[in-house]
Amino acid sequence: MSGFQRPWASNRDGGVAERDVLVSDPAAFGKVAVVYGGRSSERDVSLQTGSAVLEALVAAGVDAVGWDPADRPLGELVEADIDRVWIALHGPGGEDGALQGALEWLGLPYTGSGVLASALAMDKLRSKQIFAANGIATPDYAVVTSRADARIAADRLGFPLIVKPPCEGSSVGMSKVLDGGDLDPAVDLALDYGATALIEECIVGKELTVAVLKGVALPSVRIETPRVFYDYRAKYESERTRYFCPGTDDGSEETRYASLALEAFRALGLRGWGRVDFMAGADGKPQVIEVNTVPGMTSHSLVPMAAREAGLDFATLCWRILETSMTGAGLVRDERGVVNGA
Repeated sequence: MSGFQRPWASNRDGGVAERDVLVSDPAAFGKVAVVYGGRSSERDVSLQTGSAVLEALVAAGVDAVGWDPADRPLGELVEADIDRVWIALHGPGGEDGALQGALEWLGLPYTGSGVLASALAMDKLRSKQIFAANGIATPDYAVVTSRADARIAADRLGFPLIVKPPCEGSSVGMSKVLDGGDLDPAVDLALDYGATALIEECIVGKELTVAVLKGVALPSVRIETPRVFYDYRAKYESERTRYFCPGTDDGSEETRYASLALEAFRALGLRGWGRVDFMAGADGKPQVIEVNTVPGMTSHSLVPMAAREAGLDFATLCWRILETSMTGAGLVRDERGVVNGA
């Protein structure tokens, strides 16, 4: 690990300001809990992510254990002498600031973004409002609570539309609606996950994603799926989804997407790592769809794909993400005035 050199370091210009701590000795991390599973609709994917990360860390010599909060209370992390947490918990409870807040109270450093930034990124409505306020292009939208509201929104936005819960991930509860006949069931599905649904203008065109690691944009990934859209099955089950990395045609376009990804990170106050999803229509203009603060790390996942293109194997990627727990979110002083993990 100590000989690692960043092949994409020039992308740091204009990136998110973060103190980059590099660790060469696995003992410096102490005892690490990879928190995964949980009780959200994304439990299965989280178990896959956590298992892969845990295996990689153990192979790299890190004293790491798996921790499923569905089976073991978070309060027992302290009793188990855990020094820091690698968050692999997807969806509500893991990405929305709840876990981050609990770890702050326990005094345990953790990977990724802090409480407020995590909550904002998980809430697609709030994040879109912040993007708009910062001049970051994002598809037009409406918030609805009923079928009647949805019809009014559809009249304004036009078809096709995307209908989704505002606070779920992995495309859970999400539908692409081509005409009015499919609108009601799509709204019903989204409302199964909460009191409101987000109806969004559907951008038909190129789909790309850009991972960010320690303030640096990794190479973009373009996604092509034979399914109606890049839904849960396309992400985690289909062998027909195609990926292209880098996902752009030239260096200037790659720089454009990288800059926009970093702008979205800054606007939400994110840190550590994450992934920014884009759609570009016929005009070629990238629009931010959402930001994921705990992206998947499965065999089909996009962040490991981008990392490989940048020269990072999976084990090194997991290690670098663990390094984000050494500074920033979750670092608190104990009663002796010593920073946890320092």
